[in-house]
Amino acid sequence: MRDLLDDLDGWRAKGKRIALARVVDIEGSGPRDPGAAMAVNEDGDVIGSVSGGCVEGAVVAEALAMLNGNNTPRLVTFGYSDDEAFAVGLTCGGIIHLFIQPLTF
Repeated sequence: MRDLLDDLDGWRAKGKRIALARVVDIEGSGPRDPGAAMAVNEDGDVIGSVSGGCVEGAVVAEALAMLNGNNTPRLVTFGYSDDEAFAVGLTCGGIIHLFIQPLTF
C-alpha cells in the first residue's frame, strides 16, 4: 500500500475520484498476500496489483463501476471454481477476497 501513496497523492491533487481494492484474505494458493492493494482512478489509470495480473482487468471493471454508479464498498471474491474468475485467469487454485471501496480524503 505504501508504494501507492505518491501516485494517490498526485491523483488527489488533481481532484480525481479513486477506488481502492485490497486483498483481505486468501484461501489456498493466492497470487498476492493480504494487504496487497491497487487503485483505479476515474480515467481508468491503475497503480498497484492485487493478483499479479490474473484478475486485474475484472477488478478495474468493478472499480470503474463503483466510481460511476453505486459507490457502496463491497467484498469481491475470485476463485478457481468461479467461471468468471477462471475466464479472467485465476488459475492458481486458490480463492482471493478483495475489499473495494471509494477512496475519500
